[in-house]
Amino acid sequence: MGELTDKIKGNLNEAAGKLKQQSKHPETRDEGAAQEAKGKGQQFIGKVKGALGDDI
Repeated sequence: MGELTDKIKGNLNEAAGKLKQQSKHPETRDEGAAQEAKGKGQQFIGKVKGALGDDI
């Protein structure tokens, strides 16, 4: 995946995770926190790929 793809997927996962964290169910809130963290990781990977020019 390229830089832009990683950043977009990261933004979507982060947004979905934030929505899930507003749930009344603890399991869904926990899942949302994990999904938000995954999204932040994907965005970081996208930034690294951008800095390295997709050479990784």
